[in-house]
Formats: sequence, C-alpha cells, structure tokens
Amino acid sequence: MVHFVALDTQTARHLQAGGADANGQVPERAISTGTGTPCRHCLQMIEEGEPFLIVAHRPFPTPQPYAEQGPIFLHARNCERHVCTGDVPDILESPVYIVRGYDADDRIVYGSGRVVPTDQVADTAALMFGDRSIVYAHVRSATNNCYQCRIDRD
Repeated sequence: MVHFVALDTQTARHLQAGGADANGQVPERAISTGTGTPCRHCLQMIEEGEPFLIVAHRPFPTPQPYAEQGPIFLHARNCERHVCTGDVPDILESPVYIVRGYDADDRIVYGSGRVVPTDQVADTAALMFGDRSIVYAHVRSATNNCYQCRIDRD
C-alpha cells in the first residue's frame, strides 16, 4: 500500500486566512463551476458554487532547480485534511496522471516519470518504490503538470 499525502493543515490554514503563497501574494478567490477544482488539502472536488482559493504552491521544502512551483486550488473554508486509506483520492478523476519519483534531496529521479491511467497510479508508485533512490512521488496532471498530491512509501 502507498500513502496519498495531502497539503499539510498548517499551510492550508495559513492560505485560507489570507496568508502569502509561494509567490508572496495573497490567495485569489473564485467560485467553483463544479468541475476542475480539486482541493489539495481534503483531496475532494470543490462543489459548484463553493468559494475557493487559487494559490502558487511549491511542494518542496526549499527552492532549488527541480522545485517546481505552480497553481493549486483550496477550499476557501476550513476543510479537514485527507486521511489516507490507501485508496486513490477523489480528486483524481481525470483518465491519466503523471507519476514521478523524487530522491532524498528532492530531485527528480530521471526515468521515473510515467503517464498512467488513474486506476494504476497507486500500483505504479508502489513499483517505483522498488528503486530505493525514490523516497516519494508526485501525482501531477498529465495535461498541465499541476501538482495534485504526494505519494509516500508504505
């Protein structure tokens, strides 16, 4: 089993309270149309009519050449952090995703990235972890490369 890891609550609450994002900007506010707005904290889709935040996020501890940064969405309200059950999170509803491995220095492990059907995301990550240099993986949009969540070893 692998663990799908959501954005930490401290970061989510900071942003939900209007704190600066990875660009040093306050979150933008929008209203969900009901499609394409996955919350990276609860790993649920933001329902139609609900307010949400658009923020710049860097899912790495420090800036470095491989530390990609991009937009993510969060509920504007406080939501509960996703609890890992081993199941693929609800936000992963597109047909395919990129699964990419990273090493202990938060660098891409070249050759680890795969575009896989959603129902194969967990198995692909589990197979990746057979390479001991891969300590975690990211799930990213196959069309826009947007960060969805992290996957940790069991």
